[in-house]
This record gives sequence, structure tokens and C-alpha cells, in this order.
Amino acid sequence: MLLTDSSRFAIQAITSHRMRSFLTLLGIAVGIAAVILLTSIGEGVHQFVLAEFTQFGTNVIGIAPGKVKTGGQPPTGIPTTARLLTMEDAQSLKQLPQVTGSSPMVWGNSEVESNGRLRRTTIYGVDADFIHVFSAKVQIGNSLPREGAGSSRAFVVLGSKLRNELFGTANPLGARVRIGGLHFRVIGVMAPKGQFLGIDLDDTAFIPAQRAMELYNREGLTEIHVLYAEGASAATVAAAVKKRLALRHGHEDFTVTTQEDMLKTLSNILNILTMAVGALGGISLLVGAVGIVTIMTISVTERTNEIGLLVALGARRRTILNLFLSEAVMLAALGGILGLLLGIGLAQVLRLALPAFPVHTPWSFAVGALAMSAVIGLLAGVLPARSASRLDPIDALRAE
Repeated sequence: MLLTDSSRFAIQAITSHRMRSFLTLLGIAVGIAAVILLTSIGEGVHQFVLAEFTQFGTNVIGIAPGKVKTGGQPPTGIPTTARLLTMEDAQSLKQLPQVTGSSPMVWGNSEVESNGRLRRTTIYGVDADFIHVFSAKVQIGNSLPREGAGSSRAFVVLGSKLRNELFGTANPLGARVRIGGLHFRVIGVMAPKGQFLGIDLDDTAFIPAQRAMELYNREGLTEIHVLYAEGASAATVAAAVKKRLALRHGHEDFTVTTQEDMLKTLSNILNILTMAVGALGGISLLVGAVGIVTIMTISVTERTNEIGLLVALGARRRTILNLFLSEAVMLAALGGILGLLLGIGLAQVLRLALPAFPVHTPWSFAVGALAMSAVIGLLAGVLPARSASRLDPIDALRAE
């Protein structure tokens, strides 16, 4: 039998029972749509999280006090022999090969008062290299001065939102600001940076790290961030950082985390998440497969006489098998196309309705889901098609 004849035979079999065929392919369509919608959400979250982290650059290394495997600081209140990170440690790292910047960091939460207004916000103690390390920009004024030019002076650079809350549209440069119990002079305002995983980076203030240690009564730094040259090996720079700090501390009592390793681990976790939500949608495909098996089994029973006639006219068992398989695959493929359109449409509607919600349709998953629908139709149609091809022609012709 020619391919055109077998295709026409399958189409006639499908169209002769329109409602039954539609309900069958609808089961596949719902499964495909669920897979595409869920993977679109998962991939959107994946890209959103990675974009949030990479906005600071990918050539950054973080150093935290305490030798732990999952994060920097030892638990608060528990005695430790780990040596604290110091300003001298941060300064020594600036001298390493391939290192283009090193910024100490101390943070806390304090009330900021100026111009008759009061606001509680996050305060970061940094140095002049902070601008380069975290790819930040100063909108007006200047950043914190370098060491030797009075970096421990009572200077403050305001985030753009904090500036608006305290001064509105007025020029804040030169104004006095009280942070906690200390007074600072405004020397600059940061360019808007947006949010990072829900944290408003513009509702902040930046002061010299030494002043932050005094403000929060800390003996050491919270972290040190190192920026290395583009193209340099993260592993090589990290090894140099470990060697330098180990010599200064006497042993390795700190944790070094490269942005490259963190992004790789994060990407692997998010890939697993995307696959997991896609697998949840795939459960619906199993339901559709059961529907195809059921409908095709019923079809074989109803068309027993027709099968007997085909065999009597000389059709081989392989031909009968292919006819029923092509019908099952065609049902699944049509359901896959419908599900593909439905899933992409729902993803676009979700994106338009919730612009802030990260949705991105991965075409590889969409094409894979469409191919999967055809495979499911093929597998689901094997048993009914095999049953049809094994019917005895004499008994089939006698069936009513």
C-alpha cells in the first residue's frame, strides 16, 4: 500500500469518529501544553536568577572568614579560633597578579537621618575598589576616595532611592547625614542598579569600611571581594588568593568562592528544577497515552470486519500493523501540534498579564515535546495495531 493511501486511510478513520478523535488528541494536547508552560516558567526563572548574579560580572571571587564548605561566616555566638579578615588582608590581595581590584565589605542596618527625614536602610562599608568590583557607577559627585587620600573619613555615597527619600530632587552633595551615632558628609550618589533577588540595591548607603567597623563595633570584615582580569583563570587566581591569605593567617581559616563555580552550581540546580517541572507536566502525557491505547483498542474491535476484508484482498499483516500505527501517530501528532500552540499561547498570555514574572519558552523543549507526542502515539498504538494484524481473516469477515 502506498504512503498516500495509508495516510488517506488513517485520516478517514480519524474523521469518521470526530468527537472521539478530538477527545483523544485533546489528552495529548493538554499534556504537551502543560510541559511547555511549566518548562517556560522554569527556564524563565533560570535565566532571571543567572541574570541577577551576572549583573555584577562573572570574574569576581568572594572570601569569607571561617573554613566552611557551604558559606562564609561561622555561626554567631559560637567560639572559634578562625582569624578575622582585616583591611590589611584586602590590601594585600590587590597586589596579586591578575587581580585588578579588591574591596573589603562590612554591612549592617541603621537609621539614616538628614534634611529632617529619617529612614532605616542597609549600610555597606567598602572602599574605592567597590565601584570596579561590582560594576557600579556614580551618577553625581564622586565615589569613596582611595587609601592615602582619606578613605577612612566620614564620607558617604547614597543609593539613588535613598537620595530621593531624603533629599527629593535637591542636590545632596555636601549635606550632612547621620548614620547610627556617626555623622557623614555626602560626596556622591550611585546610579540606579535595580533589585537583586528582591533586595533593593538603590535603597542603600556606602561608607568607608573602617567607619562601618566602628559603627557596628566589629573587629573584622564580613567579606572581601576580589576582581580579576578578563580571560584569567578563576582557579589560578583563587589558588593565589588562598596562598596569600594562608601565609598571612598561618593556615587556611577562610572560604574562597569563585563566581564561576557558584554560577555553574546554580545553573545545574536550575536545570534540574526545569527538568523536574517538565516531568510533572509529562504525567499528563501518560494520561493521553492511555487514552490512545483505549481508543485504538476500541477501534480495532469495531473494525474487525474491515480488517478481515483488507486481509482477504491481499493486505499483509505488516500493512495492517502500519495502518493502525499511522493512525495512532497521526492522532498524537495532531494533539502535539495543538498542545504546542496552546502551551506557547498560555506562556505569552502569562508574560503579558504579569510582565515582572519570568517566562521564557525553550524551543528545544517545545520541539522535544512535539517529538515525544509522536513517540507516545507510536508506543501507545503498538498493542492495538499488533492485535489487529494478528486477527484471523475468516473470523474477521464473519464478525459483525
